Amino acid sequence: MTNNPKLLLIGADGQVGQELRQTLVNLGEVIPLTRQQIDLSQGEILRQTIRDLKPQGIVNAAAYTAVDQAEKEPDLAQAINGIAPQIMAEVAQELGAWLLHISTDYVFDGTKSTPYLDSDSPHPLSVYGQSKLAGEMGIQGAMDNYLILRTAWVYGLYGKGNFVKTMLRLGQSREEIRVVADQIGSPTAALDIATAISALCPQLEEGKIKGIYHFTNSGVASWFDFAVAIFEEAKAINIPLKIKQVIPITTADYPTPAIRPSYSVLSGQKVSQTLGYYPPYWRDSLRKILKLGQNHELF
Repeated sequence: MTNNPKLLLIGADGQVGQELRQTLVNLGEVIPLTRQQIDLSQGEILRQTIRDLKPQGIVNAAAYTAVDQAEKEPDLAQAINGIAPQIMAEVAQELGAWLLHISTDYVFDGTKSTPYLDSDSPHPLSVYGQSKLAGEMGIQGAMDNYLILRTAWVYGLYGKGNFVKTMLRLGQSREEIRVVADQIGSPTAALDIATAISALCPQLEEGKIKGIYHFTNSGVASWFDFAVAIFEEAKAINIPLKIKQVIPITTADYPTPAIRPSYSVLSGQKVSQTLGYYPPYWRDSLRKILKLGQNHELF
């Protein structure tokens, strides 16, 4: 990469953002912006902030991720997920900078039965998915040197709103939990996403890669499978739990405001060739993250 480039990390307080603070430092001077420091719904402030900082590269790990709440707040979801990334792209193009933006499996409708390729046509079912697709399209229309990294089912050590932390909290207070078993995807550790991004950024800067890539941990699971694995792995390292039974239910048994894709597995073939390695198997990463969380008293 350029000698000690200035890298702007937007969403530095999120699950992936907090991991990126640590993995990006080897690439240059990281300028972290948190939700408290920049309001992505204020487009002109965002535009001026990036112009003033003049980064050589931007990593956008920020998003409006409250999938069900987005159905009630479509304008806010669109401002943060749709309009803000386009503004980042427009300013990056002005500055001659590159942009790496994180997107989602929820741009697809889940009607396939084989892993989604980056070339497959998106068809989002929810306001959240629609807003994320708008962001992708805004970036593609505004600049040349971009990489959109779609990922899925993200969890990690940081932040409070992820499936692993929710299951552990419930498992410590309940003997029985009901979990949806007919939605299939790939649980993905934030640390693995951050590690991949840090490997992709130099190639993006050098113009070796661009466009849309998919990255998740390897393997597939239902939310029910994921929950069972969380409890099994947690018990194996003596995280105290009260849970005795996980009961599989259908999506129809647990209606939500936002419609979710029933199958949203993303193909990792293209990104694996670019990175030179296959992403870790999801259960191996889960085991690693649980141990790290236990060691740092985060669970």
